[in-house]
This record gives sequence, C-alpha cells and structure tokens, in this order.
Amino acid sequence: MTVHAAASVNPDDYGESLGVASILVIDDEPGMRNFLTKILTPRCKRVEQARSTVEAAAILDQAHFDLVILDNIMPGQTGLDWLAEQRRVGFYADTILITAYADLDTAIQALRTGVADFVLKPFRANQILNAAARALDRKSLRRENYLLKHELSEAGFTARGRLLGNSQPIQEVRDMLTKLAPLPTPVLFTGASGTGKEIAARSLHGHSDRAGKPFVAVNCAAFASDHIAEELFGVVEGGEHRKDGLFLHADGGTLLLDEVAQLPDQVQAMLLRVLEDQRIRPAGAEREIPLNLRFLFATNADLKEAVAAGTFRQDLYHRINVVGIEMPLLSTRQEDIVELTALFMSEFSRSLGMPALELNEEVLLKLSRYDWPGNVRELRNLIERSVILGEFPEEFSGAGRVTGARALETLELVEQRHIMNVLDACGGNRAEAARRLGVSRKTIDRKCAAWGV
Repeated sequence: MTVHAAASVNPDDYGESLGVASILVIDDEPGMRNFLTKILTPRCKRVEQARSTVEAAAILDQAHFDLVILDNIMPGQTGLDWLAEQRRVGFYADTILITAYADLDTAIQALRTGVADFVLKPFRANQILNAAARALDRKSLRRENYLLKHELSEAGFTARGRLLGNSQPIQEVRDMLTKLAPLPTPVLFTGASGTGKEIAARSLHGHSDRAGKPFVAVNCAAFASDHIAEELFGVVEGGEHRKDGLFLHADGGTLLLDEVAQLPDQVQAMLLRVLEDQRIRPAGAEREIPLNLRFLFATNADLKEAVAAGTFRQDLYHRINVVGIEMPLLSTRQEDIVELTALFMSEFSRSLGMPALELNEEVLLKLSRYDWPGNVRELRNLIERSVILGEFPEEFSGAGRVTGARALETLELVEQRHIMNVLDACGGNRAEAARRLGVSRKTIDRKCAAWGV
C-alpha cells in the first residue's frame, strides 16, 4: 500500500467535492496506479493505492473512502466480482470502473453492483478527473438532499440561529463553547425545553474545524424504538439494497443526538461501542465502517435519575458526560428579554409581512416579570402569534400605546430600571453589577453618568 497526501488542496475546474475527497485506486498495473495517483493527488485531500483486491479489502477495513477507482481485469478476480462481494459485506463508497474491454454483460453487471461511472482505456487525465468530479458531486447532492429532508421532517425542528442575549449566564455558555469548539470531546447539553440546546450545539459546530461539514441533529424520541437503529446505522440487504444511516451521512462533521435519554437499551449498547471505536456496522453488513464524527448530546431529562432507575446505561452516561453544559432558564436571564422580544418582533414582522406591535413600557415589564416555563421557545411563539393576531394576549398587553421616539424612550426606561435594580442588589458595586449583566464596567459607568447617578 502506498499513501499519498497533497500538501495543499487547491480547488480547480473540477469542483469543490474533488478537493475534499479521499480516493482509493485499485489496479494491478504499477504504471496505471502511479498515473492515476499523480493526477489525483494535487486535486484531492487524500489518495491511497492498492495493487490487488486483497490489499484493497484490508485498506477498507481501516478507512472509509469517498470514491474508489477500480480496474476490472485483474489476476484472480475481476473488479466487478470483487465489488459485488464487497457490497454484500457492507461497502458503501461510490466506484468508477476502468477497463479496456466493454460489452453488454459487463455494463449490466456494473449497473447491478452500483458502479457510478464507466471509463474505457485508454483515457486522458481530464476524462478520469471529470468522471471523479461527477461521481462526487452526485454523492454530495444525494447527501445534502437526504439531510435536508431529515432536518425538515424532524419533530421539533429548530431553525438555525445564534445564541441571543448578553446576560452573564448566556455569556458563560458562549465562553465554554469557545473553549470546546476546537476539541473532539463529546459534550452533553442539558436544560429545560426551549432553552436553546440545539442552537448551542450548532454554534459549537460552527466554530469548530468541522464547520464546513454536515451538522446532523437527530431527535431520538421521534423514531419508533424498533426503527431507530436502522435510521442511525443503516442497513445492507443482499448487497443490492443499502440504506445509509445518519451516522454515515454525518461522517466528517458533527452529530447531535437530542433526547438521548429516549434511546432503547439495545441502541444504547450499540452507541457505546461507536463512541469507543468510532466504527459502525450497518444491519446485515459483515464489515465495520470507520467514522470521523464529533458527538454531541442533549436532553431535558435527569440522566442521573435515569441511571438510578435502570433506564439509561451508567457506562454510556459517563462516556457522554465528559463535559456538560447546562443551558440557563429564560427566567434567570431577564435582562435578555427586551433584546429577544425586539429581535423576534422584527423577524416575524418582516417574514410574515405584517406590522410590528408596539413595545411600550408596560408590555416589556409584563414580559420581563413572566416566569416563561417554555423559555425562549415560548417567548418566540408568543411574539409570532401576537404578530399574526395583531395584538398581545391580555396578560401582556399594555394600556398605553406609544410610537416613534417615545417607544425608544420607554425601552431606555426599562433598561435603566433593570440596571438600577441590579446595582441595588449588588450594594452599588458596579464591577459586580457589570458581571451579572454580562456587560463591561465601562458600559455601567457610561450609563450611570448619563443618568446622573
């Protein structure tokens, strides 16, 4: 086996998919292997070569490839016979067949074994590069389409967003995400429903070196217990039918298992092995597939209680709880409610094409005093519903209605009242008040000077 890695990958006319691909070349002729390696290496992330199907099978046991370029006529076993055999044991990569002999029987067998393209010898460098780029682009589109359908069908789908607010609790979450982003460590997000666990997980992925790879969120409670293993791990049936699981679709990126406490016992045991080995075995497959995944987990359940009750494996709990992040309740971040309300109001007014409601002082005070058992999700839903109906629910409505400069003035009054209350609670200690509010000491000094305090 010879391994070739490009010093730098420069996307060219053959597209971005080729530039990030890992490719295995299988050919018994050294000249052809070296030719293919020479033209592919400067344009791909990784290129490996095997001089026989036996050597290729050993390589595939250790690594996953995006594409295989396979010679058909080789000593001992044809490439297509080897490919059919590999499909039966769980070989997933797209394959380009190269051969000097093409007939109808070969073409039919190639279709049955799932060959992505067929290149006749002799061929030029641009022919094999175009074939590889086409195969990889089709694979990328299939993956994106599958993940999009999965995301749209997920129960409780969370729109991509960012962590909002400047309070101390949410700033502490941001600081922890910044520390964890470059690491491969599993992270467990806990907290009540609606506190933003998935958004925090997306933020972690977005700041990591995997940001350009898939982020796949799986709601474990959304699948029937007898189907979730197939959805996660995939299935191979007789070598002719295969279904790639979500683990494989997320390969190279980040996988979030939400409501992880809902996983059945059998799947918990399977997941523990994946976390330890970074390998999966689809149902019906004989070969394990290596993975490159960052695992994140989320739950609103108390996993310690679930372990004590025997419904969640203790060894799995310790494996996923390497680092935990508790998402704060909205009721503990009251200083963020004004900002969140204004942002959601602007968002829904624009997206629904309906006028924004006035946020006068009375409305904002009532919103700030409410307990928000549904947290940020409840606030967001309330604003959306209010924009649609053209008014706030009675318990949040304000008697007075203000517009323009006066509306801005009342927002300032709410801000001033809140900051002064925090200062009072801190005994006038501006540094401590700034820490609790999640702002700088200079901000507090500037505001107090403007208010003559």
